[in-house]
Amino acid sequence: MSLLGLRPALLVAGIIVAALAACSSVSEERVRAAVKGEKERKPAPEFALKDADGRAASLRDYRGKVVLLNFWATWCGPCKIEIPWFAEFEQKYKDRGFAVIGISLDEEGWSVVKPYITEMKVNYRMLVGNDSVSELYGGVESLPTTFVIDRQGKIASAHVGLVSKSVYENEIRHLLDSVGGRTGAGERSRRAD
Repeated sequence: MSLLGLRPALLVAGIIVAALAACSSVSEERVRAAVKGEKERKPAPEFALKDADGRAASLRDYRGKVVLLNFWATWCGPCKIEIPWFAEFEQKYKDRGFAVIGISLDEEGWSVVKPYITEMKVNYRMLVGNDSVSELYGGVESLPTTFVIDRQGKIASAHVGLVSKSVYENEIRHLLDSVGGRTGAGERSRRAD
């Protein structure tokens, strides 16, 4: 079944998950459980795509940063919920070595993506993907699908469908504060609060 055939089902599933996710809180233990240990992480596959300005972009360009890599589409209801969160994370954590990359899987390409990202006031790098990039990441079949990648370019966590904003933020903070697999002083002081 193609992604287009999944639109109504994804919308309904996204609304249900959003309602449930909004009611949950995330403990540090759950964050550690969701984020794979350093030895369990596999390298994130490389890709080369162009952004809205026609500039080449590669995951390699972001080595040394924690990256939230989000596969999405303009017709995806749960994606529309997440995009403002990701824009907020980009603004809040960019100076700490964090970046968001969005990869649209819209078949219509930039003709639908450009107006959408303008309307949504997206402040992070957007790319238009294709089947080969989707296949590199295990054959993305549901949207949104999001990978959180550590500073070494390895996949620390993966999420299919909508999860709560706090899950993403806690994973991002955990990876930003992590030094050689150990939690940094900044994270310890926040947990003490």
